[in-house]
Amino acid sequence: MQSFINFDAINKNSMKELKNTSDKIREAQEIEILSLHQKLYKAKLAIGKVVKNAMSHHSKYADLNAIMEVVEPVLLENGLLLLQPIHGNSVCTQIIDIDSGDMLESCMDLPQGVNPQNMGSAITYYRRYTLQSALSLQAVDDDGQQASKEQPTETKKETLSDARFKAALESISKGEFTTDQLKAKFYLTKEQEAQL
Repeated sequence: MQSFINFDAINKNSMKELKNTSDKIREAQEIEILSLHQKLYKAKLAIGKVVKNAMSHHSKYADLNAIMEVVEPVLLENGLLLLQPIHGNSVCTQIIDIDSGDMLESCMDLPQGVNPQNMGSAITYYRRYTLQSALSLQAVDDDGQQASKEQPTETKKETLSDARFKAALESISKGEFTTDQLKAKFYLTKEQEAQL
């Protein structure tokens, strides 16, 4: 039995592999390198809207996990790394272009004098909002509304002495004053409410 090596077949296969490798190199050289902002633009087109999955004060919003599930894979696909370190007293969201090292950063200062449990909640809250801010994400600010609104100060109601309560009853009987106005302005004891 005679065996031989077919050098022509080996050379044809080697030439095909070499050509394929050469084509891949040529294609790779033709790839345009995008800037951080171009990559962010592509990522934002892919991200779209974040689904609201949590409830706060009877309103729905997207929590940090829901935002991260949508955002982080898209950023990574576009060559962008997401970090959320704490620098000093600030929670920061950093989006870093892994090709150029360029970075977009959004930071918020943490509140002072807060116990550790509340600080943990504040960090999560600030991570969510610095990320939303950095990417201008469409998300509902349900729990933020309560934090940002100035809470109305409750007017302390006065109590009525027996003499003042009798005078108020007389004004009500003359039509100068109503029981609703009296209840709104003064704290009434159970006995006084029973007399109305």
